[in-house]
Amino acid sequence: MITPEELMTLAIEACRRGIAAGQSPFGCAIALGDRVIAQSHNTVVMTTDITAHAEVNALRAGCLEIDDIFLTDAMVATTCEPCPMCMAALHWARVGTVYYGATIGDADASGFNELHLPASELLRIGGSSVKLVGDLLADECCELFAEWKANPSHRVY
Repeated sequence: MITPEELMTLAIEACRRGIAAGQSPFGCAIALGDRVIAQSHNTVVMTTDITAHAEVNALRAGCLEIDDIFLTDAMVATTCEPCPMCMAALHWARVGTVYYGATIGDADASGFNELHLPASELLRIGGSSVKLVGDLLADECCELFAEWKANPSHRVY
């Protein structure tokens, strides 16, 4: 079975592909058992779609890969704590566990217009059974913001 660290490494790689393509510094990977079913990065700027976050893109790809709207008990690794939209989508997809590295505060400090609602609080208020685990390869995930900022054409939203 793939480990959370291995899955996060794939999310980081997806994020770096996105940064190289001029996108924002967020990546996500999803596994079911030992099978990786999706790896994606944000495409908000490229697609002119404010909902095209890494998690949403990965959910779309993963659902297509298994031909089902539910990714029951899937493991998700995302380079940054999911925003409320993404956390809700992960809940609705019935994933099992979400691992993240950087925090909403880290994204905010990099200039993103974040809602200051921690994913854990959204899950608690909503009564979700999704498990949320932070601080996975956090230093590596935070470094992605610096890599992205090194590009003079970087853009926040």
